[in-house]
Amino acid sequence: MAAVDGDWDVTIKSPMGDQKAVLTVNSDGSSFSGQMSGGLGSMDISNGTVDGDTLSWGMDITVPMPMHLDATATVAGDAMTGEVKAGAFGSMGLSGTRK
Repeated sequence: MAAVDGDWDVTIKSPMGDQKAVLTVNSDGSSFSGQMSGGLGSMDISNGTVDGDTLSWGMDITVPMPMHLDATATVAGDAMTGEVKAGAFGSMGLSGTRK
């Protein structure tokens, strides 16, 4: 299992431009909790799972409009890559580095 815990500087490639945030991951076996905080506010992680080096989680945003997001990311050392699915808006790239 990869070491996934910690604070991560992440960038999401959204239609509104790059959204930078800090993702906090606190794993407990095959699950994790935490939050993502950035320019559009803070969101608690829901249904966070850890499967080897892959994280999967949900987030509910309110800005610019209420929406549920589903994210997955693969951790490799101090880097992560993945995507965020935003319903009808499709998928957005996610990348990050450990702080």
